[in-house]
Amino acid sequence: MPDSLRGKRLVHVLTVADSLPFIREQVAEARARGMDVTVITSRDERLDRFGLDLGVRTASVEMPRRVSPLNDWESLGRLTAKLRALEPDIVHAHTPKGGLLGMLAAAAIDAPVRLYQMRGLPHVTLKGALRQVVMMTERLSCRAATRVVCQSRSLLKTALEDRLVRAEKALVVLEGGNGVDPVRFDAERVKSQGAALRASWGVSADDVVLLFVGRLVRDKGIPELLEAFATVHAQWPRTRLVLAGPLEERDALDAATIARLSNEGVLHLGFQRDTPPLYAACDVVVLPSHREGFPNVPLEAASMSRPVVSTLVPGCTDAVADGSTGVLVPVNAPLLLANALSRYVADPTLRLRHGRAGRERVMNSFRREAIVEAMMGLYSRELTATS
Repeated sequence: MPDSLRGKRLVHVLTVADSLPFIREQVAEARARGMDVTVITSRDERLDRFGLDLGVRTASVEMPRRVSPLNDWESLGRLTAKLRALEPDIVHAHTPKGGLLGMLAAAAIDAPVRLYQMRGLPHVTLKGALRQVVMMTERLSCRAATRVVCQSRSLLKTALEDRLVRAEKALVVLEGGNGVDPVRFDAERVKSQGAALRASWGVSADDVVLLFVGRLVRDKGIPELLEAFATVHAQWPRTRLVLAGPLEERDALDAATIARLSNEGVLHLGFQRDTPPLYAACDVVVLPSHREGFPNVPLEAASMSRPVVSTLVPGCTDAVADGSTGVLVPVNAPLLLANALSRYVADPTLRLRHGRAGRERVMNSFRREAIVEAMMGLYSRELTATS
């Protein structure tokens, strides 16, 4: 247990409580090592529960996710005041808005270590003036940080190409991502639950289940996924598409796409908290995202020995080993997506081989405890560099 962390004050800043699961293990480990931890998000009862569960301090500062200069200025003032009272040694800020406000507030109080964790780049799917504004905010976050932690190697490459951050300031922790708990995400552990789910869906052992887990929005590629599945189902009637995730107003699907959620062979479950049984119940996982930082779903699926079909975008290219643990296709290409899914539908041996390779890859490179340990090491090194 490093003495360099004991007694040090750490503040995590995130825009919304939805992101708390990403840092749960890190917060628990920092607390176990004697750090004084505070977590700040917009007001949410889940933040209160998070603090009680882990025995850490929490605080609320409203941080609207939309671009809102007046509200952002007010949020920055409130966040700066909270940080000044907390006197943190490390401010670790996540997500675009939380990163911007967290880093500017941390710089304003001259916090010694200011880590911005770049978890994704919204500008890659934007155009025109809004794209330029979002890129400018990313540059501000990176400039105010003492260190920028990129969620994946492909995300780092994009950030450097777009001149968001200087190379000497940025890094990737190990192989990137949040890591996976291979005990929780183990197909054998929940095999019977997966079988029960398939039965409840009216799916036989001979049917092939394709699974999407995530928010049902345009940026996740839901319109082209439904189009691709219609093609697959026409050729392979014993396929099923299960979508586990909520419809959202932000980046919402249009009415025609929502109507396709009721098509033959499609089952929309809504938000599901307990995902391992879902992976156990499926045969292939699909994530046709337009942008990611380093998505959790492909690694969770790999840990469950399930192959993944995803897209050739930053983050997904790190999470899926193309041709080994899954298949990557161009973004917004429903015909190529259908072809990739059909390959797995037609070849159970390929599904098995790629699933096993995925599990092995997770065990070798993406164990969550290794990521957490590496992050504690980063904290220690950054504190030493400022002393």
